Amino acid sequence: MIDIRLIRENPDLVRENIRKKFQDAKLPLVDEVIELDKANRAAINEASNLRAERNALSKKIGMLMGQAKKDPSKLEEAEAVKAQVTAQAARLAELEKQEEELEAKIHKIMLTIPQIIDPSVPLGPDDSCNVEVQRFGEAVVPDFPIPYHTEIMERFDGIDLDAARRVSGNGFYYLMGDIARLHEAVLAYARDFMIDQKGFTYVIPPFMMHGNVVKGVMSFPEMEAMMYKIEGEDLYLIGTSEHTMIGRFIDQIIPESKLPLTLTSYSPCFRKEVGSHGLEERGVYRIHQFEKQEMIVVCKPEDSNDWYEKLWHYSVELFRNLEIPVRQLICCSGDLADLKVKSCDIEAWSPRQKKYFEVCSCSNLGDAQARRLNIKVRGEDGKLYLAHTLNNTCIAPPRMLIAFLENHLQADGSVTIPKCLQPYMGGKEVLVPKH
Repeated sequence: MIDIRLIRENPDLVRENIRKKFQDAKLPLVDEVIELDKANRAAINEASNLRAERNALSKKIGMLMGQAKKDPSKLEEAEAVKAQVTAQAARLAELEKQEEELEAKIHKIMLTIPQIIDPSVPLGPDDSCNVEVQRFGEAVVPDFPIPYHTEIMERFDGIDLDAARRVSGNGFYYLMGDIARLHEAVLAYARDFMIDQKGFTYVIPPFMMHGNVVKGVMSFPEMEAMMYKIEGEDLYLIGTSEHTMIGRFIDQIIPESKLPLTLTSYSPCFRKEVGSHGLEERGVYRIHQFEKQEMIVVCKPEDSNDWYEKLWHYSVELFRNLEIPVRQLICCSGDLADLKVKSCDIEAWSPRQKKYFEVCSCSNLGDAQARRLNIKVRGEDGKLYLAHTLNNTCIAPPRMLIAFLENHLQADGSVTIPKCLQPYMGGKEVLVPKH
C-alpha cells in the first residue's frame, strides 16, 4: 500500500510501476483515486468551514441571548441564528457521511495498487523471468539413481501418505521415526542458528489471527489463494508466522531506540494452495500443512536494504552448513506480490531432478505492511514515521527435507548427517534404511 500523496504528486510514477508489474488492468484505478480524493478533500474543506462558521454562530447566539435580557427584540434574531446552525448541522452530517464513504472507497482501491518496486528488480511478467545471481556449493549428480523423495522416506518407514489421506485428504502427511526426528532436528538447528549465531530473539506467536491483520500483511490475491477461515469467527489460520509476527505491532508506536527488532519465530503453517501451482499429491513439496522457522526484521527505512542482504545470506549460510548446494534467484517484477519492494528466492539443488527448487523466500516490504497496520516509529526528535518490515524463511520442512535427503543419500540407501545436525539426532552420523 502506497502513500496517497504519491498519487496526488506523481501519478505517472504510480502508473509506470503498475506497467512494470504487468498489471495494466489496474491503470484506471489511479485516475479513480485522484477523482475520489478530490471529492473527499472538497468535502473535508467544506465541513471544516462549516464547523468554523458554526462555532462563530454559536458564540453569536450566546451574545444575543445575553443582550435579550435587556432588549427582548434580540430573542428573534437569536432564534434566526439557531435555525441557521440547525441547517448547517444537517449539511455537516451529510458531509461527514460523504467523507466516510469516500475514504472507504479510496482505501479499498489503495489496497490493490502495488507497492513501488525497487529499481534493481528485473522486469518480467512471471517467474520464468526470475534471474539467477549466484550459486553456493557444487551441484553434484551422483553415479547412482536417486529415488523420488517419498520412496526414500518409505525405506526408513518414515512417511504414511495413505493414512493421511484417509484422515485429512490430500496435502497432509504422517512423518515417523528417523524422518520425523530429522524434521524436528532441522527446525531445532535453525532456531539455535538464528538465536546463538545471529542474535535474534526467539518467539512462538499465535497461530490464528483476525481479519484486519490478514488484510494488513498480505494482498487480496494472496489471501484468497492461501488463507483458511475459521467458520463463524473472525479468525484465520496463519500461512506463515510472519503474519502474526508483524501483526503483533498493529497500531503501535515503537521507540526508535529499540530498532531494529530482529526476531525468529516457529509455527505450523496452513495454506489452501489455490491457483496454478496446486497440490502435489505424491509427495510433500506443495502441501496444506508444514512447519517453518522464520526471520522477521522491523527497522528504520534507511536500514531495510542492508537487512535484506543480511537475511538472504543467512539462508545461504544455513543451507551450506547443512551441506546442501543452493543458488540465489532474484524475483522479477511480475512475480512480486503487491506489497513487496523486492524479493529473492533461495533454491536448493535437487540431484534427482537436476535442477534447483525454492526453499526460502526473502522479502523487503518497505512501509507497505506498516502503513496498512499503522506501525509507527517515534524518532529521537519526537516525530513519527512508518517502520520498514522484512521477512525471510529460515527453514521450512518437510519440503526442504527433499533437498536434504537427495543430497545426503548414499549408494547403499543410507543418509549421512552433517556435523552441525548430529547433536539434534542423538549423535547419529548416518541413518540406515530399514528395507
